[in-house]
Amino acid sequence: MRLPEDLLKRARRKAAAEGRTLTALIEDGLRLVVAENRKAAKRKRVLPRISTARGGPMPGLDLGDLSALQEIEDLDYVARMKRCK
Repeated sequence: MRLPEDLLKRARRKAAAEGRTLTALIEDGLRLVVAENRKAAKRKRVLPRISTARGGPMPGLDLGDLSALQEIEDLDYVARMKRCK
C-alpha cells in the first residue's frame, strides 16, 4: 500500500498526538468509510411519481433534469414532514 508522503506524515502526527498507533488510526478511518458506504446503500430510493393514466412519468417531468427531480423529492419530503406534525 502506498500513501502520499504528506498524508502519511499528517496521519503519524495525529496518531502520536492521540497516543495511538498509525495502524489504529487507519483502521478507524477505514471503519468510518465502510460504515458510510453501508448507510448510503441502505437509503431508500425515491422514484419519480408515475401517472396511472399513461403508465409513464407525470406530464411535464423531465427525467434528464436531475435538479428538477431533486426539487420534486424535496417538496415531497417537506409535505410528508408537515403531515407528521
